[in-house]
Amino acid sequence: MAGGIGEPMEWLSVLVLIFAFLAPLTVGVPIAVCLGLSAVATMLVSIPLDAALTTAAQRMTTALDSFALLAIPFFILSGNLMNRGGLARRLIDFARALVGMLPGGLAYVNVVAAMLMGAISGSAVAAASAIGSILAPRMRQEGYDRGYAAAVNIAAAPVGLLIPPSNILIVYSLASGGVSIAALFLAGYLPGVLMGLLVMGAAGAIAAIRGYPRAGTTGIMEAARLFARAVPSLLLIVVVIGGIVAGIFTATEAAAVAVVYTLALALIYREVRLRDLPGILRESAVMTAVIMLLIGTSMGMSWIMTYESIPQNAAAAVLGTGNSRMTVLLLINVLLLAVGTFMDMTPAVLIFTPVFLPVARSLGIDPVHFGMIMVYNLCIGLCTPPVGSVLFVGCSVAGTSIAQVIRPLLPLFAAQVAGLILVTYVPAISLWLPRAMGY
Repeated sequence: MAGGIGEPMEWLSVLVLIFAFLAPLTVGVPIAVCLGLSAVATMLVSIPLDAALTTAAQRMTTALDSFALLAIPFFILSGNLMNRGGLARRLIDFARALVGMLPGGLAYVNVVAAMLMGAISGSAVAAASAIGSILAPRMRQEGYDRGYAAAVNIAAAPVGLLIPPSNILIVYSLASGGVSIAALFLAGYLPGVLMGLLVMGAAGAIAAIRGYPRAGTTGIMEAARLFARAVPSLLLIVVVIGGIVAGIFTATEAAAVAVVYTLALALIYREVRLRDLPGILRESAVMTAVIMLLIGTSMGMSWIMTYESIPQNAAAAVLGTGNSRMTVLLLINVLLLAVGTFMDMTPAVLIFTPVFLPVARSLGIDPVHFGMIMVYNLCIGLCTPPVGSVLFVGCSVAGTSIAQVIRPLLPLFAAQVAGLILVTYVPAISLWLPRAMGY
């Protein structure tokens, strides 16, 4: 094991790790490759070349040899089937029946539909694309500012990454060393709903000030009909989460059940045909391969960081400053907000969980609670430049530019940060539901 904090070998390892990661990243090398290169380069500080290459390969292989990771391709496939199966339009119609009568009703509809869509598909980008492509033209027709319409869609889309089932929570479970996926799924409900309500409140306030119209009132019979159309899709959440919590099946088995359910639903709706399946399977395979490569290479980096005692010494350095728990959490949040502006969620969770989780544990913070802090924080990063994936998708489907979106996005961003503060300093928001269910 490498020496303690302050010794030359350790600082050399840290510098090599940072340089070998950032240097290729700045010239456009894919982040998964950067992770692998930085891991091998850092190993060479302490280990011969042949041993470093062998160790990196072993760690990548071992990281992917996990039954729990099978849930990720299944949930990806389930989400792609749902996205192609006419789900978005049914959820939008149902959301309109719920909140369309409010001033600026289409903004509320966008948020509610994104919460439902994201929770079912597990993808913020899919939610932004599906909901935005349908609502953006309609909002323009009714006099909504193009930048405001895009901003609402962008801020609402990441909510579904907190509300289960969520692939990023499975990734966090892996990176944290095995925190219960069921507990994480249950913990995500209240933070996810909180983010949605705060974004809805901020969007509604802007809509009221600008005098945007209502989306129309829906009669009881029509609302019941729209609800009935949405029920089969909404039942997926009940089947998956209910089955996990009741102990009927594991998260991986639940993901497989979700695929069977969504495939049957898509075929019944007749919006996915058998000839569409090869394309959907191919798309799902590509998405899965990207995530699995990230996981494999990041586990190599995680191993060498542990070997060099970098997370432990970082925790000791932070705790040695004498800062309070509140201050340390504030520093972690600021750092993660900065990370989220230039790094996607999956690699950020894989890289920084081993660094910050030991600090959180030392402060007595529950790892489930810390997972909610980290995922909520990085959800905000999806909406911020320069590399926010949801930001780019939202601008694209709305036919506007980032410059036009930034100003109306700022109050929605402030609402998200307010929610982050609440989730950080009120642990019950994350922990009440898992504890009530016995986790």
